[in-house]
Amino acid sequence: MDKLKDNWLTDGLIDFEYKKYHLLAYFKNVKESFKRMELYPFLSDMIFHYRNLLLIKENKALIRESFPKELTPESLKNMVLNYRRIIDDDMIMREIESIMEYALPQFKDSLEEGSFIYEYVESKCEISPVGLTSLYLDEGYLFVTQPPEKETNVYRYQATIFNQSPEPLRAIHTEFLLTAERSLGNTYENMKLSLIRQYAELPNPSVYLVSSKVKFPYVQTLMPVAKRLLVKQITKAA
Repeated sequence: MDKLKDNWLTDGLIDFEYKKYHLLAYFKNVKESFKRMELYPFLSDMIFHYRNLLLIKENKALIRESFPKELTPESLKNMVLNYRRIIDDDMIMREIESIMEYALPQFKDSLEEGSFIYEYVESKCEISPVGLTSLYLDEGYLFVTQPPEKETNVYRYQATIFNQSPEPLRAIHTEFLLTAERSLGNTYENMKLSLIRQYAELPNPSVYLVSSKVKFPYVQTLMPVAKRLLVKQITKAA
């Protein structure tokens, strides 16, 4: 079980013991993943569900909105999509509240553990520009490397800005381009020049290097942290 369904709280049987068993299996996988220093997909998944639970707790109307619906006999006869709630029961609502009261501290404890690992990984990584930084920061290249490999993974990145929040948020999309071996004749600056020659649409790109001092699971940990470091760097420089 890698991820919980978005509507796990009201999906299927709404029973405290059943949901507790379901969550225990989920958090067991989370703990095993964290022992392997694998942060994702569980860290982002837990953040999503924890925030949702807090919102639902503050606004119980959201619970009713998440319930499934079924067609009434009248709507079947009239071919009109009128719905009635399957669930409108105080006992069921109390059961959901019990599930949430159990789930919230479980998510909170696991998120604290995940955040501790994330901070440790981030502390072992450094981000630095390769050559001169372009004034145009929202598109460029990202180099990622970790010991003991000499290879560097090269990505093209593009930043998207979301202005719906009080402060603009940036999301990073990366596209893997190649793996290059660093040597005396192929420095990071030389890699940058090769990219400029190959991709003429970016004649003066911003290029950043994320290097880790410790070897971590690449896809599940290092790459997500590298992308987050890039977001921070671009935001700070903008």
